[in-house]
Amino acid sequence: MKQNRTYLGCAVLGVLISLLVACDRFTMPASSGRPYEMLVVVNDQLWKRPAGRALFNVLDTDVPGLPQPERSFRISQTDPTRFSSSLNIFRNIICVEIDSTQYTQTKMKFSRDVFSYPQIILTIQSPNEKDFAKFVKQNAQNIIDFWGRVEINRLANELEKKHSEVVSELAQDLFHCQLWAPEEIKSYKKGKDFFWASSNTASGLVNICMYTYPYEGPQTFNKRYVLAKRDSVMKANIPGEEPGMYMATDTLCTTVKPIVVRNEYAFEIRGLWKMEHDAMGGPFVSHSRVDTLNNRVVVAEGFVYAPEKMKRGLIRRLEGSLYTLCLPGEQAKELAADIPEVTVVAGKEKE
Repeated sequence: MKQNRTYLGCAVLGVLISLLVACDRFTMPASSGRPYEMLVVVNDQLWKRPAGRALFNVLDTDVPGLPQPERSFRISQTDPTRFSSSLNIFRNIICVEIDSTQYTQTKMKFSRDVFSYPQIILTIQSPNEKDFAKFVKQNAQNIIDFWGRVEINRLANELEKKHSEVVSELAQDLFHCQLWAPEEIKSYKKGKDFFWASSNTASGLVNICMYTYPYEGPQTFNKRYVLAKRDSVMKANIPGEEPGMYMATDTLCTTVKPIVVRNEYAFEIRGLWKMEHDAMGGPFVSHSRVDTLNNRVVVAEGFVYAPEKMKRGLIRRLEGSLYTLCLPGEQAKELAADIPEVTVVAGKEKE
């Protein structure tokens, strides 16, 4: 009986703690800053030395797959002595801590919602500046990918609350899938195992399309195969204004890589599309995933047409949409790009 009372007391305490954490989020100030905007908290002089420049150079990279250079992040810096209540509510913060009396190795860790909500603070700790610079260079892609997943998660949460009903209904009716896309996407065209939905806004044309084809084993996922499938589907379904015009892939400006979505294998394609025999073109990103219940490949793609405009924000919103794709049999509420609970030490990632 005593053990039962103890177990019940622990269970009640656990519920109370969960409620208090939830309440804290509601009472916290809203975080400031825009998506992909970073505040680096580091000593002013260190920021100018090689260690600080190493971190700046990692953040000051271009977004891949765009027709013109556009920076991955907007970067601000402040000294720890100026890191007050007006700054600590920033949505994305990187704290640099270099102290040989406290740290014997360099490591990277993160915490959520410390001063505001939603907020992520990434802390990099090192015993000296030389080790710090080496670590940051070795983990450059880890750092970039980490912040990319942070922002994709936030966008997916926003799309859950407010998204295009047109795209949602098309995905469900044609493919029995869930897909949340930006709300302004309302026009659409249907084809065989295919739909294309589009906006028509002043900031640029944003588009989502979905299609399927039979899964033929692991050999399905190689660059030549998936691009050939893409080109055949787009040629049949997205013609240009004149006969002989159709969408195609600029294969010289396209990269592919395996990724993990909802803890399952997926194939990402990123690059440029063009309209054959016309001057139109722009960036695209797609995810190809296996629907095991129906033995088919489901492809969700976002592409942008925005001549003379910046395309970084537009393509990122569409990329966030791809992570909301939920295949038949999957849990709809499970976010695909959730931030992994990892600590990176000395250049290695540990669960």
